[in-house]
Amino acid sequence: MKTIRLIRSVHKNEERLFLEFDYDTELIALAKAIPGIAWSRTRKCWHIPDTKDAYEQLLSVFPHIEDTTPLVQPMKEAVLTGPAMTEKIRQQITAGIEICVTGKQIQVKLPKNETDIQFLLTFKYARWNKTGFHWVIPNYGNNLQLLENYFNTRITDLDFSKEPLPKPEPPIGEQYPITVLPPLTTENKNDTERFGQWMEQKRYSPSTITTYVQAIGVFLRFISPKTSAEATNQDMECFVYQYMIPRRLSYSYQNQAINAAKLFFKQMRGTLLITEQLERPRREHKLPNVLSKEEVKAIIQVLQNQKHRTMLSLIYACGLRRSELINLKPLHIDSKRHLLIVLNAKGKKDRVIPISDKTIEMLRGYYKLYLPKTWLFEGQITGEQYSETSLQEVLKHAVRKANIHKPVTLHWLRHSYATHLLESGTDLRYIQELLGHKSSKTTEIYTHVTEKSLGKIKSPFDDM
Repeated sequence: MKTIRLIRSVHKNEERLFLEFDYDTELIALAKAIPGIAWSRTRKCWHIPDTKDAYEQLLSVFPHIEDTTPLVQPMKEAVLTGPAMTEKIRQQITAGIEICVTGKQIQVKLPKNETDIQFLLTFKYARWNKTGFHWVIPNYGNNLQLLENYFNTRITDLDFSKEPLPKPEPPIGEQYPITVLPPLTTENKNDTERFGQWMEQKRYSPSTITTYVQAIGVFLRFISPKTSAEATNQDMECFVYQYMIPRRLSYSYQNQAINAAKLFFKQMRGTLLITEQLERPRREHKLPNVLSKEEVKAIIQVLQNQKHRTMLSLIYACGLRRSELINLKPLHIDSKRHLLIVLNAKGKKDRVIPISDKTIEMLRGYYKLYLPKTWLFEGQITGEQYSETSLQEVLKHAVRKANIHKPVTLHWLRHSYATHLLESGTDLRYIQELLGHKSSKTTEIYTHVTEKSLGKIKSPFDDM
């Protein structure tokens, strides 16, 4: 008798049903006839969309298979009510569920499926324990009774501190539960569009507008079907705990999302969300990535293209940000006063940077060869700015060619400029002005990586 085993898993951020069976040319030919079926090279099996229609088509293609192994993880609720579901599969829904109580916590272990996950997420402060592969829910109020009624199973009184849950095999696919966010409602979509227009009117930078609108859009999709007018601080806490943390989104993303929420609800809504009470994540204190002078020299010298060499040299020579280099125009070079003028940089600030005769000669040679019209560095089409992505690719190519095995970015050149200035004795206050930092605390990070200061420190190990 031919059997097919169905396993639910997440593949490329989409829930799929995987068909596992022994190699059989007849089964393969039938499987290929199912609409939407695809072959997974990594799993070495066929898979179909995890939908009611796809499941029913599967049963119609394989009507002769009597012993179809039940789903390891149950189908969605819409599929459970379908006529194709047998009583044997229904009984599998409660199989494998363990609900145990330990003091102030309820720990739930169950086969991964979207319906049960959404139910568990309705409990306040419910969280996923990635170490034990189980859900943790506070044991207060009627939480215990709700769980017992929902799963229709007896709660076992077990002390997890003495007898922990047996650790199951890691689930196939994603380690964390995947919640597919619904699209924006019409009202929330209109709100985000108005928010973007308001930011444009306030002259925020295009990158800030894009980041904030996208962040608030994801938050509003998360709280759907609520509207933005109904959002509360608890919704933002759940967004952080149930969406950001399981996906290991960065500190920066969390901080940007809170910034976006504060600005959105302050300007667009006078609202239930008390933005002043939103807590920010603990601040990261990362050291800047710095290249040695020899490494910078090697990166620049391997470039044969004069435009490429001039762009990377100017970033390092003046400590420029990527966007600042791209936005330079020929008139921003004041060769008589030996100054480079940076206009409308980050924070809408202008500044001037001294440039040497060597830098001026390099720029003159480049100008005579390329004759830029509008921007100092133009792309293949005259009058258009050089692409930031192309500039990053130029650096990656140079790093590989220089045989430097570090994940170097353009900002590393700016960090290296500041650190090398500090090592040569330049006052920290001047470096702050050259870099365009608003606060001296931002510039002080370079004191932690300067070779001149660290080189004076002698380890007690050396005297042993």
